[in-house]
Amino acid sequence: MEFLIMNNGFIYSLLLTGPNAGQSLTAEQIALWQPADGLLWLHLRYREPKARKWILNSGLQRVEMDTLLATDTRPRVLSSDKGILLALRGVNLNPNSDPEDMVAVRIYAEEHKIISTCERQLQSVIDVADAIKQGKGPVDSAAFIMAICERLTQRKVEFIGKLEEQLDELEERVVTQVNKTLRTDIAELRRQTVVLRRYLAPQREAFSRMLQEASELFDDNDKVRLREIHETLIRVIEDLDAIRDRASVTQEELQSQQSEQVNQRLYFLSLISAVFLPLGFLTGLLGVNIGGIPGAESNWAFAAFCGGLFALIGLQMYLFYRLKWL
Repeated sequence: MEFLIMNNGFIYSLLLTGPNAGQSLTAEQIALWQPADGLLWLHLRYREPKARKWILNSGLQRVEMDTLLATDTRPRVLSSDKGILLALRGVNLNPNSDPEDMVAVRIYAEEHKIISTCERQLQSVIDVADAIKQGKGPVDSAAFIMAICERLTQRKVEFIGKLEEQLDELEERVVTQVNKTLRTDIAELRRQTVVLRRYLAPQREAFSRMLQEASELFDDNDKVRLREIHETLIRVIEDLDAIRDRASVTQEELQSQQSEQVNQRLYFLSLISAVFLPLGFLTGLLGVNIGGIPGAESNWAFAAFCGGLFALIGLQMYLFYRLKWL
């Protein structure tokens, strides 16, 4: 049955309430569904032609259909006469995917029916579906929205925690060891924080808008619960900003260390040049092929000249030491 539903573009078609709560409906049962049968949740893959056709013929308003079928959406909330429309983003936990590549989920919820769409699956949606199948899921549209928002936010909290651990490791590596991949790792961490921040800020605004909306779906208890989710997301964004700032400081510290290492090498080469500059001058002066070179006829002249060079090196080392250049 699940394979057939997937081919039709319906990922989930579950009843949340009623005598058949937790059961999946076939395409024929969906067509015959009535509000008295219980709260219905349809989760579709919006790129599937049959799913798109079903949404276009669902009787929804144009803005709701456009949002449910949109390829790219910005997190937002929009209330209507019958229900509420949400576009949210979650951390991508699919195999071989980057977590910061946020996955979009769109939800239209009214009192007796919930329609949601996605292209890539979200673990948060899977968790809610599993809870419904086990008879432990939400029993109204507001509770469904709260469950999705809570799980999306909790996954963000867990991912931010992993970023903090990664940053702690990078900071320790900057102090204890410097390797070629360290700069790349820090840059990648900063890139992840920038991408996450891009979507989390609008989602915070969407949650705030949901709190302000006078939707009939939410009672006072739902708004208290949503306020807690909103506060958690604010804390996540603050933690993300702190990670970004710490990563910037860590990168500056790494650049400072690398600059210091380069300066030390250049300083060492300068000292060598300073030592051999007078030696090169003397050897070049005495190596000219003209007459009158002192000691050209003496057997001890070369040994005396080498001794003079060593004495000159010793004098230079003494001067460098006194001048605190060494």
